[in-house]
Amino acid sequence: MMNDNDSFIREVNEELRSEQMRSIWRRFAPFIIGTAVLIVVGVAGSGIYQWWETKQSSASGDRYLTAIKDAQENRADDAAKDLEALTKDGFGAYPVLARMRLATLKAEKGDAAAAVSDFSAIGKDQSIPVAIRNAARLRAAWLLVDAGTYDQVATEVEELAVPSSAMRHSARETLGLAAYKAGDLAKARDWFQLIVDDSDAPSGATSRARTMLGLIVASGKLS
Repeated sequence: MMNDNDSFIREVNEELRSEQMRSIWRRFAPFIIGTAVLIVVGVAGSGIYQWWETKQSSASGDRYLTAIKDAQENRADDAAKDLEALTKDGFGAYPVLARMRLATLKAEKGDAAAAVSDFSAIGKDQSIPVAIRNAARLRAAWLLVDAGTYDQVATEVEELAVPSSAMRHSARETLGLAAYKAGDLAKARDWFQLIVDDSDAPSGATSRARTMLGLIVASGKLS
C-alpha cells in the first residue's frame, strides 16, 4: 500500500511539474521565442554586414587599382577622375589613399603648390590615422625643399624630427636639405649630424648624411 501511495505521489508531482512547465511556457513563450529570434537575427546581421563590408572594400580596391594603372599608363586625367570619385564614395582606407595619390599626380604634373596644399591638408585631418598623416606631412615637406622655404618645411615636419618619432630620420634629412638649400650650413650640419649620431638610422640615410656633411666641410664656409 505504501509503495502504491509513493508511486501515486510521484505521478502527481510529475504531472504538477509538467503542468507548471506548460503554464510557464504559455506565459513566457513569446519572450523566449523573441529572444531566440533576436539572437539569430543578430548573428545573421553580423554575417551580412561582414559580407557587405568585404564586398565594398573589394570594389573600392578594384577602382583604386584601376586608377593607379591609368596613371602608370599616362592616362592621368582618367586616373584623377577615378580617384576624385573614390575620395567621396570609397570604402575603408581607400578615400584617404585616393587623396594621397591625387596629390602625387598633381606633383607629377608639376603643380607643386597644389600637391603641397593637398598633402598638408591630409596631415592636418584628425580623422585620418597618425601614420598616414605623418607620411603626408613628409611628402609636403619634400616638395617644399624645392618649392618653398626652410620655415615652411619646418612647419610640416619639425615635430617629426624628435628622438621619439619613428619618422625622425626622414624628417631630419628633409630639414637638413632645406637648410642647405637656404644657405644655412650650420643648421644643415646639425640636422645631418643627428642622423649620423643615431645608431638606429637606416644605412642609406646615414650614408647620405655623411655625404652632405662632407660637402658642408668642403665648402669651407664653416669654421
